[in-house]
Amino acid sequence: MSDSATAAVEDYAKAIYALESRSGSAVSTNAVAERLGVTPGSASAMVKKLAERGLVDHEPYKGVTLTPEGMRLALEVVRHHRLLELYLAQELGMPWDRVHEEAEVLEHVISEELEELIAQKLGHPLTDPHGDPIPSADLAVAETPTTRLQELEVGQRARFVRVSDSDPAMLRYLADRGIDLGADLEIVDKQPFDGPVFARVGDEVHPLGGALAKAMRVELLEDGDART
Repeated sequence: MSDSATAAVEDYAKAIYALESRSGSAVSTNAVAERLGVTPGSASAMVKKLAERGLVDHEPYKGVTLTPEGMRLALEVVRHHRLLELYLAQELGMPWDRVHEEAEVLEHVISEELEELIAQKLGHPLTDPHGDPIPSADLAVAETPTTRLQELEVGQRARFVRVSDSDPAMLRYLADRGIDLGADLEIVDKQPFDGPVFARVGDEVHPLGGALAKAMRVELLEDGDART
């Protein structure tokens, strides 16, 4: 199999993993196509190939799920991707809105030896620059329950711990305002119908649009938990 074909298989496995993890159930080929930016026909053809290789189970009208072999492949690629993101950000100083795109390319060519060297260099980290869990060397994933910022009500306090990396502009918006992972915040106002959420971070109140508030994940704080 050519390098480009191998990369395509890995991209599909990773996309199905992401969608399946989010929904907790089988995912449609249309959802896979949308995530990868390809036509539904192309996604259907590739899913058929993945099924022939034993990487997915596909039931017409029900959707696609990863087999154990497909899950191992997906988690290996995810581990490569997230370790690379953290290395690029932490060791090379690349902004967090740019590391995803670079890691998308490098994840397919990194060797297992280099993966281990990077993991050792970084101290075997648990999360990437966006707060996503990094699968361990044996491909275990430690997911921590979080809540969308958009779901919080006025007066609730939380710690910002994770954010989607799908939109670099959102990440730049947060960076420009100094809102980093680990920041404590309090909801001071919230507009209906997916309108903006207004969050106090430190001494400033920041408007966070509906899409951004959905992309930000937080852990709720109890009295006494906030950092001083």
